[in-house]
Amino acid sequence: MAQPRKRIRLGDMLVQSGAITDDQLGKALQEQKKSGQRLGRTLIQMKFIQEQQLLTILSQQLQIPFIDIAKYTFDESLVRRLPETLARRFRAIILKEENGSLLVGMSDPMDIFAYDEITRVLGQTVDIAVVREADLLSELDIVYRRSSEISSLAEELREELGDDLLDISELAETGDESEAPVAKLLQSIFEDALQVKASDIHIEPDEDVLRIRQRVDGILQEQVMKEKRIAPALVLRLKLMSGLDISEKRLPQDGRFHVRVKQHNIDVRLSTVPTQHGESVVMRLLDQSGGAIGLDHCGMPREMLERFRGLIRRPHGLILVTGPTGSGKTTTLYGALNELNVPEKKIITVEDPVEYQLERISQIQVNPKINLTFDSVLRASLRQDPDILLVGEIRDSETAKIALRASMTGHLVLSTLHTNDAVTSAMRLIDIGVEGYLVATSLRAVVAQRLVRRICDACKSDYTPDTQETILLDSVLDPEVIDRVKFQKGAGCQHCNKTGYRGRIGVFELLEINDQMADALRRSNTSDFTRAAITSPNFKPLIYAAMEYAQQGITSLEEVLRVVEQLENSEENVVAGLVEPAL
Repeated sequence: MAQPRKRIRLGDMLVQSGAITDDQLGKALQEQKKSGQRLGRTLIQMKFIQEQQLLTILSQQLQIPFIDIAKYTFDESLVRRLPETLARRFRAIILKEENGSLLVGMSDPMDIFAYDEITRVLGQTVDIAVVREADLLSELDIVYRRSSEISSLAEELREELGDDLLDISELAETGDESEAPVAKLLQSIFEDALQVKASDIHIEPDEDVLRIRQRVDGILQEQVMKEKRIAPALVLRLKLMSGLDISEKRLPQDGRFHVRVKQHNIDVRLSTVPTQHGESVVMRLLDQSGGAIGLDHCGMPREMLERFRGLIRRPHGLILVTGPTGSGKTTTLYGALNELNVPEKKIITVEDPVEYQLERISQIQVNPKINLTFDSVLRASLRQDPDILLVGEIRDSETAKIALRASMTGHLVLSTLHTNDAVTSAMRLIDIGVEGYLVATSLRAVVAQRLVRRICDACKSDYTPDTQETILLDSVLDPEVIDRVKFQKGAGCQHCNKTGYRGRIGVFELLEINDQMADALRRSNTSDFTRAAITSPNFKPLIYAAMEYAQQGITSLEEVLRVVEQLENSEENVVAGLVEPAL
């Protein structure tokens, strides 16, 4: 197999093959000097060439194979022969060993220095394959997980603590934190959570073990360690980092701190509660390094997205985003603010807590301890001459009334409500004490959403629905549609940590308030409002949106059932056939 032993200029190769022009190469080289990125990545970002086209040309010209590693099965022990630091630095991964030679996938197979260094470190013959960089980085996060490192550091910390009672004051005064085993253990825990894109970390002492659980794609993944005695040391260090009272173990405490993990700035919200076997800690991780989130990345269908964009560009009115905790409401709202954030608009947000920092926007965090509540801050915000207001959550009638009156007096108001679906949200405002005429006059639209897990592409296969899923299908789809569709499910593999799922996608329903709905709201008539809502021509309930993803093989019927269970009975009439949107 030919290897890149002599230097070949990528730009010249692409020009000679006719993939790019001399002029495009010149512009890309100028941009490369500014950004410091590799030329291939620069050409792709400038849209002078598609990544797949570039990889195909490299494969043909260098006479090396292109391997799609998204579905590749790795030998973890073989992969780990190349140290993680080198694998990430050179964008390389060991694929297989055959006849004494190692096949190494590289995103830049023309990097001679990387090839020579990899060959030297591995100490045997190396053949090269070209792989897609995004897939490579994703796989490195999977195969270089910190599970064994966490267990090793936990054992090291247990040995250091010994069998004596833990001296809190002594541990709190340790000198070099970066060298302390407890600090190393926490660093590994955070790095592992970042690699698997965990949203939360749970540290839970049990009677005989310590459980460290991470919420990945909405589901907890557990690592159990026998070193239960290290739990007080971990909690102590986290309390110190959060500025909490280390001597108080009887009462819940809340705090926050910032950590930098592998070039990512992570904002950590920490909560402690006393349990039977010690203090339990839950940390919410907010990655501040990703930049502003756009609506295009929220997962909303194109047609619905255009309708939603039209709604948020109106000068006044109330728009609600609803769903349970962890359903992506904040992502949708921040995406909307990102599009509305222009110098001509004054935007104020009232949140609890402020999750992401946004430029040019006045963000206020409520603090009930000093009477800085949603309603008091909202009143003050109206005197700040805002064009757009974001209320983190409508929790009571006072906040709701102020938000509704603000939307009537020329302000666009965005907020969230903890309801199961769009249809019940408008009536919830009336239930908490808001007059029907206020809701009818001000409310423009309600977005309800959920997050469902994507089936892992590497282990996806056809699937026969079980009894419960068949009942759901019969209530939602026509028999001929059921016979025609092949539903899929993930078997579980190393790419998805044996779960069968990898990543999530949003499921949305958008209810725009029309004259019939507004009239029902004025009369506080629940049944008339529900009938007008579910028969609205553009309204498609969440269950049907989720079922479309199942029909397309994006998610499983198991996930659709989970959405139905979350909805409880709120869409009972819809599922029963009161409305039958075309799928």
